[in-house]
Amino acid sequence: MTSQPNFPGMNPYLERPDIWPEIHYGLISGLMRTLNPVLNPKYRAAVDKRVYLDSVLVGIPDTTVIQQTPNRTTTSTSAAVLSQPERVAIPMLEEVTERFLEIREVATRNVITVIEVLSPKNKRSGEGRSQYLKKRQTLLSSQTHLVEIDLLRSGESMPVQGGCIADYQILVSRANERPAAERYPFDLREPIPVFLLPLSAAEVEPAIDLAALLEQASQEAALDLVIDYSMPPEPPLSEDDMTWLDTLR
Repeated sequence: MTSQPNFPGMNPYLERPDIWPEIHYGLISGLMRTLNPVLNPKYRAAVDKRVYLDSVLVGIPDTTVIQQTPNRTTTSTSAAVLSQPERVAIPMLEEVTERFLEIREVATRNVITVIEVLSPKNKRSGEGRSQYLKKRQTLLSSQTHLVEIDLLRSGESMPVQGGCIADYQILVSRANERPAAERYPFDLREPIPVFLLPLSAAEVEPAIDLAALLEQASQEAALDLVIDYSMPPEPPLSEDDMTWLDTLR
């Protein structure tokens, strides 16, 4: 199997739908492990979750849903010719759990900062996006800082006013500076930005190195055993980016 290319920033193979949940979990847990030694004893990084119901067919191509009807042995009691239906799948609801990180002040139990790593369901039409946008608006109307990490090229980005188009982005919304926010856009060929985690006023803010956390999450999940780097990544890259990727192999 082809070895992993030396990506300068985001590894696009980690965006594969069946792999991303492991990366999401690894990033959230990695952030917790990294931040707690720095934030304690005044603050504590704690994992929380939201749970909702969503269709299991959301985002699944029609070609995987519609199939030919298998042949069946039938007994006809009339001369009529039995019509052949096509097989389709009916959308069913599944329980979806999405984890995020809260930075809590130990003495008051107040939530100072929320760190969200977006999932594919947050970026496409459906209950996942609706639920996230409601929570996002609640946070943006509060005194809690929000850090929103989008490492997915596919789907619709979260709404902001202004800024350039980019493959990925990190948004840091400080409660005391709203509606202004800090946005770190970056493309596949660029390094992942290092940013400061907002805390209470006059506090020393720790730097977040997402690139290191991503690499750690990938290694802990042994993803090199299931990723074939000789194949194109999923979601697909543009023609120019594929040409660039070939130079890294």
